[in-house]
Amino acid sequence: MSGGVDSAVAAARAHEAGHEVTGVHLALSENPKSFRTGARGCCTLEDARDARRAADVIGIPFYVWDLAERFREDVIEDFFAEYEAGRTPNPCLRCNEKIKFAALLDRALALGFDAVCTGHYAVIVDGAAGRELHRSSDQAKDQSYVLGVLDADQLAHALFPLGADTKDDVRLEAERRGLAVARKPDSHDICFIADGDTQAFLATRLGRIPGDIVDADGTKLGEHDGAYGYTVGQRKGLRIGTPAPDGKPRYVLDISPVANTVTVGPAEALDVDALTGIRPRWCGAPPAGTFPCTAQVRAHGDEYPAEAEVTGDTVHVRLHKPMRGVARGQAVVLYDGPRVIGSATIDATARTEAPAAT
Repeated sequence: MSGGVDSAVAAARAHEAGHEVTGVHLALSENPKSFRTGARGCCTLEDARDARRAADVIGIPFYVWDLAERFREDVIEDFFAEYEAGRTPNPCLRCNEKIKFAALLDRALALGFDAVCTGHYAVIVDGAAGRELHRSSDQAKDQSYVLGVLDADQLAHALFPLGADTKDDVRLEAERRGLAVARKPDSHDICFIADGDTQAFLATRLGRIPGDIVDADGTKLGEHDGAYGYTVGQRKGLRIGTPAPDGKPRYVLDISPVANTVTVGPAEALDVDALTGIRPRWCGAPPAGTFPCTAQVRAHGDEYPAEAEVTGDTVHVRLHKPMRGVARGQAVVLYDGPRVIGSATIDATARTEAPAAT
């Protein structure tokens, strides 16, 4: 129970359905005041109090479990390491994979519980080959992308009671149940960055590492204080004094931690039609060979028709149309209709076909 409306209603529904429910709030910060508060948080002292009050109203036991050390090691340290290597991680996926459905689930099973129930907007379907993860009915709130890291064993011990509902319906139900969090704003952004300034947060650990901002030909256009502070597709904050010859905006095309350079160029240079993914996670039996699918690389991004090929621990994805602004370190989640096939971490991108002449 994060302290928000979704997990509170999920707990209430599980209790009403006859399950023996215990509410658990995860203490993920060694110093809770350093995490975001109010509408921006999900791991603060304020959120813990909201979760406890909701559990009291529902009539279930409530505990706070301290997973701060695991969170620091598996999520925050990974966040630093990925940016330092020139990649753009998604800490929400890492938290689901390593904390909520690993550390939390492992402890729950060891204590005799059967499953972890959360307020994620996704659906579990009992298919012919086992449990399947599907998209939520509410496309605007669908969270199947950030759950694409769950494997078959984890799905076997997961419950998502809100998958068939809209957010408005959930808020109305919370009001009917007398839950004070009914109108609490959703949490946003990265919970462990207190002020929302990712670049400043990274600088506290990685320091100032000046380098050059260059164009595709290697011509120096400006300087930066740390390549880790940039991500592919970024337009603002480049601090380039010289305009492009055509007067069009420049975007970050590549980040090289070895050379400590940030390469910029025109928007069309961001288009890619091939992705290579590593460390795949399959939401069921691993697929073999080549198969049609759709690919998504952002939590609420568009789906792109594609063809994927699995070779050992590598996934090659060929997009049927170019995708713009894909960064190494992002997750590509593959779908078969509404069903999540699995995910992989993007290790490389390419443009295999020349853009059409204009």
